[in-house]
This record gives sequence, C-alpha cells and structure tokens, in this order.
Amino acid sequence: MEAQNLSFGLSSTLPTSPIQNQKNPFFQILLKPSSSSSNNLTLKGVFLKPHVSFSPKSFPSKEFFQCRNCLQRTEREATTVPDSGVSKELRKKKLAVFVSGGGSNFRSIYEATLEGTVHGEVAVLVTNKNDCGGAKYAREQGIPVILFPKAKNSSEEDLVGSLRAYNIDFILLAGYLKLIPTELVQAFPRSIFNIHPSLLPSFGGKGYYGIKVHKAVIASGARYSGPTIHYVDEHYDTGRILAQGVVPVLANDTAETLAARVLQEEHKLYVEVAAALCEERIVWREDGVPLIRSKEDPNHYK
Repeated sequence: MEAQNLSFGLSSTLPTSPIQNQKNPFFQILLKPSSSSSNNLTLKGVFLKPHVSFSPKSFPSKEFFQCRNCLQRTEREATTVPDSGVSKELRKKKLAVFVSGGGSNFRSIYEATLEGTVHGEVAVLVTNKNDCGGAKYAREQGIPVILFPKAKNSSEEDLVGSLRAYNIDFILLAGYLKLIPTELVQAFPRSIFNIHPSLLPSFGGKGYYGIKVHKAVIASGARYSGPTIHYVDEHYDTGRILAQGVVPVLANDTAETLAARVLQEEHKLYVEVAAALCEERIVWREDGVPLIRSKEDPNHYK
C-alpha cells in the first residue's frame, strides 16, 4: 500500500499541550516552541493508522509540515521550513549522479549545490565509462567515482551496497545510457530520476537517446519539444512524469540546434527539480501523479 501525503498548517499561537484528533485517536501531535525562533515549532507525530486526514482550515497559519503516514508505527521530529528559505534544520540530502558522457547536467547540479541553490551534496558519481567527461570532472572535484558495471559478472547488490554506504537519498540519471537494474529500483523506491530530451511519452523508449531523439522530433513536424524528468522504473522512459520544460521547434532547426536549445532547458529544469527534492517539496496526488509544491507559494503546485 502506497503511503499518502498529509499536509496541515500550524500557528505559533497554538498551545503547547497535545492536539488530539477526536475522530481518529490513533494520531497525536505534540507541539513545543523552538528555542531559536518564536515562529518555529517542533513537531512529534506518532502514526498508527493509514488514511489520517486533517482539514487545512483547522490551522490558519501559512507554515506547513509535510509528512507521510504508514502502516507501521513511526516517530519523527521536524522543524517548520520558513517561507523565506530552507530551514537550517532541514538535513542536506546526499545525491548520487549517474553519467555516461560529458555530464553537463551533472555539472549544473553540482555547481548548484555549491551555490546553495540545491540543499544537498553530490556524494558519489556512477558511470559505465571510466574515462568519460563526467567522470573526469568528478575526480577533479574530489567526488568519488564508481564504475558500473566493471565486468560482465558485476553484482547489482554490490552497487546497492556501495550507494547505501554513502547514505544516498536520491539517484539522478544525467545522460546514463544503461538500463537501471531492477534490484536498484527496488532498493531506492521513488528515489531514482531520469532526464530525457523530449516531451514524454513522445519520442521515448529503447533506442531514443541523444541526437536520435531530436532527429525524430524534427521529422515528425512537432512544433514543441523539451526535457522531461521522470521517476525511474524497470523500463526505459515509462516512470511517472515529475516535470517538463518546453522549447519551440523552429522551421529551420537542425537536430544539433534543437539539441542545444533543449540542453539549456535541461540544465535549468534539473536544478529546479533537485532543489525541490532536497527541500522535500514533492507531493503525490490521490491518483498517483507527483507534483512539485512551489517554494514561494505553498498553495501552488507545478
């Protein structure tokens, strides 16, 4: 059973005594003011039963705490994220980036982590080509590089173990041309993402990669193209779509000029998605569609 998202607002004027949901006594929230700010609250929730829901109208504040409920009893503590930026209490997420080529998207994400745009760090790079541009750049920056597969008998379990040793939160595929092993997909559910240079589901699937995609777009007569970031499953380009960027296809475009235009949009889009992941702004609609909650306006979703 998939976990559902739960959102509710909190006011700094609420009492410090427990708030008990009268209709569902299986969920209780304990509130206490944070010592660092009178506007921040520390929350501790105990989840014992699925499908718990609250009406946002019950809490008038604009500060929100996003969480998931589950079938097993769990406890968690968090501090509200101020509207002005990322809370200092929000843990930096650890990212693994997979590349097979020059790694321009990898560089954009890595630079964004250094600038603070992405509240995370690139902990390791995985590649199937040890001498590719992305791997060379990673080594120059002191980022560990894992070669996978090393040989025909390479173990997927070894790769999973290596990523877990780095405490990886999210895996970002950035021009990685190998099919992700089922073992890895199962070990990191809803945590692996890929960027594809077309507006999926069009021009996707096995054999659609690189310049081949842009040639197919132009040959089709499509007036628009652009990158898609999607969750990774056991097949090529079939996971749930998370974000898309749109660029025009011009009358005199070649595959190369269109590829350059799409790539610029890729760099921008992947950084935006990486930032949303690290700030825990991904929510799931009831029909299973993932959405990105706006950082500026928590009531707006992309």
